[in-house]
Amino acid sequence: MTKLGRLYSLFDSVTLPENLPYTQCSTWELQFLYLVGRHHLTGRDRIVELGSGGGGSTYALALGLSESPVFDAKSGRLHAYDFFRVGKGTFASEKFFDSGHKPEDDNSFLNDFKGRLEPFLPFLEIHAGDLWQTSDPDDTSPVEFLHIDIAKTARVFRCVSERFLSRMKVGTVVLHQDFAGPRLPWLHHSTGALLPYIEIAGPPIRSTLAFEVTKPIPADVLKRITEDDYTVDEKLALISAVQDKIDRDHTGGIPFKSVLELSKAYVAHYDGQHKRAWSIARPLVTDEYLSRTRADHFEQLKKAYEAEPKATAMTRLKKLVGKK
Repeated sequence: MTKLGRLYSLFDSVTLPENLPYTQCSTWELQFLYLVGRHHLTGRDRIVELGSGGGGSTYALALGLSESPVFDAKSGRLHAYDFFRVGKGTFASEKFFDSGHKPEDDNSFLNDFKGRLEPFLPFLEIHAGDLWQTSDPDDTSPVEFLHIDIAKTARVFRCVSERFLSRMKVGTVVLHQDFAGPRLPWLHHSTGALLPYIEIAGPPIRSTLAFEVTKPIPADVLKRITEDDYTVDEKLALISAVQDKIDRDHTGGIPFKSVLELSKAYVAHYDGQHKRAWSIARPLVTDEYLSRTRADHFEQLKKAYEAEPKATAMTRLKKLVGKK
């Protein structure tokens, strides 16, 4: 077990403030962020949160850092990245505003965020805007910690992998907050590609998978992840490898083997292989958890399959003749 895995035994020791900023993270995830900051991180290398949202997760991590015996608030920095505004493509909620809704004349909740994180502003560095614009392509400094709650699209994940995952070293801790999202298969097959070089801390903490880098990661592996240089079959195999490592989350509520199987369907779906995608997804329709929480996923995959032109007997005959 890595040092990271030992934090699971400390959940009951954590009491977070009742008035934490609004967040879409669960209490367990917030407690884990606090524990990582309090007992694991040093601040000697970059501590990064991608997707800070309303600030709840940032607050929990910053609180842990502030109570750490080794983190030096004078030299250490917590880097918080987000659009810090609501609108198309931001995946932000109006609940991130102090008022609970967006003011008529402003779609930015940056000032609200700063107000909530005021106790930690001396060591908090805020990067507001599109990640492609706010991250430095020339920064190669090592990353000690990476909380990823921003990779909702393949475009953003490319930026995450190119500018942050590429800076992992032995000892780097990564938390994938959206690991229970079947529509984000890049999180799953990239983790599969990293398995020879990482150790998963333990069962996912609700929707968050935590791992620590334990061996140097070859540059060509990171390059393939960034460039999405895998066939559909290779991606499915990589996800299967992750399925062999994890089952349910630490509360027993999320069946990750089923979630990852549905993720495979999205690998095929995004590649335009809608028949294959539905053939993977259809047996999962009776899964209790997925049928209750991912009904819209099944509807999307089935609709794409049904909209796909079907080959008629004459079309198949022409194809056979054409092969001769």
